[in-house]
Amino acid sequence: MLHTLRSWWQDRLLRGILKNSSYLFSSNSAAVALSMLQGIFAARLLGANDFGILAGTVIPFASNVNRLLSFRMSELVVKYLSQFLAEGRHDRAAAVVKGAALVEAITSVLAYLVLLLLAPWAARYLAKDAQSTSLFVFYGLVLVVMIVFETTTGVFQVTKLFGRLAVINLIQSIITAGLISWAFLAHRGMAEVLAAYFLGKTFTAVAMYIVAFRQLNKTLGQGWWRAPLSLMPPLREMSRFAISTNLQGTVNLVARDSETLLIGYLRSPVEAGYYKIALGLINLVMIPIDPFIATTYSEIAFTIARRQWVETKRVLKRVSVIAGGWTLAAGGGLALTGYWLIPLMYGAEYGPAYPAVLLLLVGYGFANILYWNRPLLLAFGMPAFPLKISTLAGAAKTALTFGLVPVYGYLIEAAILSSYFVVSITIIAWRGLGELKQRLAVGSQLSPVSDPQPPSG
Repeated sequence: MLHTLRSWWQDRLLRGILKNSSYLFSSNSAAVALSMLQGIFAARLLGANDFGILAGTVIPFASNVNRLLSFRMSELVVKYLSQFLAEGRHDRAAAVVKGAALVEAITSVLAYLVLLLLAPWAARYLAKDAQSTSLFVFYGLVLVVMIVFETTTGVFQVTKLFGRLAVINLIQSIITAGLISWAFLAHRGMAEVLAAYFLGKTFTAVAMYIVAFRQLNKTLGQGWWRAPLSLMPPLREMSRFAISTNLQGTVNLVARDSETLLIGYLRSPVEAGYYKIALGLINLVMIPIDPFIATTYSEIAFTIARRQWVETKRVLKRVSVIAGGWTLAAGGGLALTGYWLIPLMYGAEYGPAYPAVLLLLVGYGFANILYWNRPLLLAFGMPAFPLKISTLAGAAKTALTFGLVPVYGYLIEAAILSSYFVVSITIIAWRGLGELKQRLAVGSQLSPVSDPQPPSG
């Protein structure tokens, strides 16, 4: 046992992931605590119906419109920026960041225009309240505020700015929780609560833009934004990657990230509120895993670029063990205490959220353990395979949702989502490990001694 722990501690790659994840874990832990606090105040202040409209409909709708049109630029930036920094081609790295930011800015503005057109429909059919149109229009401004947020996130990941990201996320949580707490104590309403969420997002975006710009000046040199776009990789190659990741985002949007919207549409805002509470509690299980996704992707993208197959396989195995241990402990604790915890914190009217928590724990727990399934294939430059699997599984999941949820409600949706996670992730992880096994068999690993070191923030 001691030998195993010592070997894990000596694993430079694993230490890097744990170190960078620890920054985000610390802030995420505090952020989740503050998020639960603000969720409790918002739920008690607004009641199940209005809470379902705001947290289960208005906020997710704006986010999903953006996801529908965005190209997930963070993933593209991580792949190509890591590659060109490893090769020492700072001019080409700068061109990638510049091009990604320009495309994202255009799609962000387009997304807000689409939201303006859809706001009346969303208010009528999702929120079941035509008077809520102004809420959708106001909160939709967050799409303009976060105009190059994805590109900036990719820069943070590649340049290892996880400590600064942790601080920014923590301050955002403090701002949002503080404003919602004030709204609760002052007996305010939905407008003030929504404004609190908006201001928190605005702070995060502006702070990240400032930090990322300064870091790019340091990493790529002053005037990096003047790099000609002609230095970018072939347009066909980047377009294929960007379109694949955008389509993946669209599939996730329909199959995974529109749960509360679908429940609100097919059932009621009240059930959407129950489901939102359940998802909020699931965040307790996801606390340390979310930071692992970004840090693991940036590390394995670099090792795969250097053909370090053995190191890649070793770190995937070890992070899975760590993720599995946490998931069993946190998930088991939530399952044992949730029945009493939910009514105590949110109020008796939210007690029906507990069965949804149990059902969701199965799928999210599985996703936790194999969280690296898609990042592994992205690092191999194979975004199409997870897209195909997610599309097929998502189509089946969507058909089941529209067929069963109108009859059986939000609990059957929780069961369907968990099944979707288990099936799709199993297949994607199997394909990624198969590709890694083939690379290992070729025996093309390079010595890391003469290789350039990954960038540090």
